[in-house]
Amino acid sequence: MAPTLRPIDAADHAFLRSVYATTRAEEIAMAGWDAGTADAFVGMQFDAQHSFYRKRYPAGQFDVVLDGATPLGRLYVSREAQRIHVIDIALLPAYRNRGTGGALLAGLMREAEQRGAAVTIHVELNNPAMSLYERLGFREISSAGFHRLMEWRATTLTHKEHTA
Repeated sequence: MAPTLRPIDAADHAFLRSVYATTRAEEIAMAGWDAGTADAFVGMQFDAQHSFYRKRYPAGQFDVVLDGATPLGRLYVSREAQRIHVIDIALLPAYRNRGTGGALLAGLMREAEQRGAAVTIHVELNNPAMSLYERLGFREISSAGFHRLMEWRATTLTHKEHTA
């Protein structure tokens, strides 16, 4: 089944926080904190990130990713004149490496191609999804600190991808 999207609402807060926590789990485990400290840290960081995203992208589309009625993750997107910017994409660990993220990105890529726009995403250097972005044809266009700005354009497809 292809993933679907629905706008987030206040009732999704705990779910969205749990998705965020999975993206920080390895880092938190290395810190060696007790459960209460780790939970407080995740809560503070999630709230700060969510608030930043809402302020930075007031017209953004903030969605829960679904398989039927089952929430799998989140997809936050900002549609601008010349680009579709993936603010954030994150799936629960049980739903990673199953094609869901690729399907979501492919949909955005089709939309961008129809509009003559690019798809962009900021990616941490050690993000395990980096290989997915590269496989889909995203290319680094800039880097700062621990992040790369990756971009996909229909014109960046290789000859092999055009003929496939």
